[in-house]
Amino acid sequence: MHELIDLLEEDPGKIEDLIDSLYDSIEKTDGEVQAYLETADKEPLLAEAREKAERPLKGVPGTIKDNIQTLGFKTTCASRFLEDYDSVYDATVIKLLNEAGSPVLGKVNMDEFAMGSSTENSYFQTTRNPNDLTRVPGGSSGGSAAAVAADEAIYALGSDTGGSVRHPAAFCGVVGLKPTYGLVSRYGLTAFASSLDQIGPITKDVYDAALLLNVIAEQDEMDSTSAANPAVDYSDGIDRGVEGLKVGFPEEYFGDELDERIQDKAERWKETFEDIGAEIVDISLPHTEYAIATYYLISSSEASANLARFDGVRYTSRADTESIDELFSKSRDEGFGAEVKRRILLGTYALSAGYYDEYYGKAQKARRLIKGDFDDAFAEIDLIAAPTSPTPAFKIGEKIEDPLEMYLSDVFIVPINLAGIPAMSIPAGEVQGLPVGMQLMGESLSEELILRAGYAFENAFTG
Repeated sequence: MHELIDLLEEDPGKIEDLIDSLYDSIEKTDGEVQAYLETADKEPLLAEAREKAERPLKGVPGTIKDNIQTLGFKTTCASRFLEDYDSVYDATVIKLLNEAGSPVLGKVNMDEFAMGSSTENSYFQTTRNPNDLTRVPGGSSGGSAAAVAADEAIYALGSDTGGSVRHPAAFCGVVGLKPTYGLVSRYGLTAFASSLDQIGPITKDVYDAALLLNVIAEQDEMDSTSAANPAVDYSDGIDRGVEGLKVGFPEEYFGDELDERIQDKAERWKETFEDIGAEIVDISLPHTEYAIATYYLISSSEASANLARFDGVRYTSRADTESIDELFSKSRDEGFGAEVKRRILLGTYALSAGYYDEYYGKAQKARRLIKGDFDDAFAEIDLIAAPTSPTPAFKIGEKIEDPLEMYLSDVFIVPINLAGIPAMSIPAGEVQGLPVGMQLMGESLSEELILRAGYAFENAFTG
């Protein structure tokens, strides 16, 4: 993206070639990849891009996950419930991108209501991994990552509740950044788990992620959880290197569940960091083993509350019934897919009388312990590095019938959301032609450091 911006700075007329190439790529490729649910009409988009040629992003269009409100498009959350729902306002991130000169190219597929790790839970279609069309692109922002990896988008926005930006970025071989909780406004993002959700960019390289974070990281009075943002230019000084930084590798992320081939790659990651001047430190995050159970209890409980609004009465599809009780129950039964129902039931049970303290209450205590592990680690080191996923992209259909097996693919990414800290997945080699991701984690509001380290690694790593 940054190279395109430089090109358009010299010759704004090249925007037409860029728009043409994107639509050509979508036409040629998306029939197989199936990333897009909706695209903008070409001529109005081109006219909008030309109008924004003098703004910082020079009219370069972006692609948006379909759970982010975007005027002129539907926001379906990949659900039957919302298949006819037209957005009624722009999310704050869309307003900021428009102001910076980036119109919206289209909306892309996802797991329904962002619940999934493979983008197989969409009501509309199964998105495929551009590196191997028989494999999943990861989830839940699979359409976002697949579109960028397939050259059908310059960049995309996704949402990350339990790794849903980083997981597909790793599977598809692109960069995915999950900012500190509260750094980017959630206004206009359809809520899944409100204490965990965060919007983040998916890009071709680390520098582009920094450019986009510059645009979307802004405090927002429309979001009560929006943090007071530091005045940071994340691209300024990104090339300062990592000399003298301490990078921790947690032993809990290198256990039996990790594919041996990724374990071998991790040795090369350590060598690369040492070659560019960082110090490798072995660390422990002892409560990592509780992260999956903690995450699914908390996120499902919050989903149960947030999705209560989808009842067939207001803006959703409605079942044909004769009573109010039947309207609610039948509309929700018909409107939600199997995975969403599973998580609503799990969350409702965890919040119910007699079980709240036993499940949800204990999960919140475990969350504090997980956050404490990271706090203790960052008192001694600067960054943490680890695999993004324990395996490369798996086959379509391989895990969809085994929810627990699917959930375990998130084992390395959900702790970050529970702690509220930032993390970024960057391409870090291949295993039998499939991309492998390494994630860099930092303490709250350390995005500048994460991006700098990721940029240095990206430019030094040779696989």
